Amino acid sequence: MTFMDNAILQASRTPTAGESAQYDRGDLVRFVDVEKTYDGSTIVVNRLNLAVRRGEFLTLLGPSGSGKTTCLMMLAGFEAPSGGDILLDGRSLKNVPPYSRGIGVVFQNYALFPHMTIAENVAYPLRQRKQSRAEIDRRVGEALGMIELAHLADRRPAQLSGGQQQRVALARAIVFEPDLVLMDEPLGALDRRLREQMQLEIRRLHATLRNTVVYVTHDQGEALTMSDRVAVFNRGRIEQVASPEEIYERPATAFVANFIGNNNAIPAVVREFSATSCKVELRGGHRVQAAATRTFAAGEAVLLSIRPELIEVDGRVAAMNTLAGEIRDITYYGDHALVHCICAGDVIVNARIGIHRKRSLERGSKVRLSWRPEDGRAFEIEAGK
Repeated sequence: MTFMDNAILQASRTPTAGESAQYDRGDLVRFVDVEKTYDGSTIVVNRLNLAVRRGEFLTLLGPSGSGKTTCLMMLAGFEAPSGGDILLDGRSLKNVPPYSRGIGVVFQNYALFPHMTIAENVAYPLRQRKQSRAEIDRRVGEALGMIELAHLADRRPAQLSGGQQQRVALARAIVFEPDLVLMDEPLGALDRRLREQMQLEIRRLHATLRNTVVYVTHDQGEALTMSDRVAVFNRGRIEQVASPEEIYERPATAFVANFIGNNNAIPAVVREFSATSCKVELRGGHRVQAAATRTFAAGEAVLLSIRPELIEVDGRVAAMNTLAGEIRDITYYGDHALVHCICAGDVIVNARIGIHRKRSLERGSKVRLSWRPEDGRAFEIEAGK
């Protein structure tokens, strides 16, 4: 059996519990102190601990080289951990080859057999499992019906569009009804319209099948719109695991705040600290209130994080942080615009406005920026930054 056969076939054996330490029955997958290094010195994944719940859609999100794809490949069996263990349904995956893990995998490049028809590609995992012809026909028909490509069953991959080929790859990964499906940047090669269409398709299939999905991407919008939870990777570690709303609205670290969506990261110094809030001083001596993400000492340097959409330009709401500024530029995005302002101490602050407001603003205008104290978050500055 070739590597490609192994990758596509995945697994037939159902893991049994009781072959490892106790585990939470609500978790299908657990990474336990997992490490990965390729050269013995550079750590790609650093003591990773992560639980994947049964039936959830978990996205591993991060920049290139952050370790997310390596984690997926170790779970699939195409890479071996350098340390720690990975449990599937409570059973260690050490020494379990890829084709014995019961996992479906969807690759970015589709990995379809060019000499086979669409129906034959989807049927491949079932034939490897020695299913009957009647059972194969039934399952292939159901899978092609789910992806709405039954009418193209006799065509070959080269005769399909990129989006259609990705649907076929998805059908092949789910046709043998695995509990766990892994997706490695599956929409990366598609244009924006097709990506958005496939996002809806994958979400619909997950809602129908309720299997567990671990999805890898570097696209923040994709992660926020598709996931039950998002694990944000940075330098081989997880910075935060939470719902999309929690990740975006209450980021745990400056890295998460800056990596997810648009964000203002303004250098400041803590002047007062009280419970969960603090007063910080910006360049030029201007002071504002912010939510504190940990205990800070007076005089400690921090980054003040504020989402552009939470900043009002010449708003009329009282009791808010305010900052005088001058519009340096306005960037048009179609459904909104970003106003780039120069504020106290040459600080650049971006505010998001509706298109109707854009008509009343222009470069050089003096404006007042304002936001609620709880919408600004003070983060510690990473060492070396």
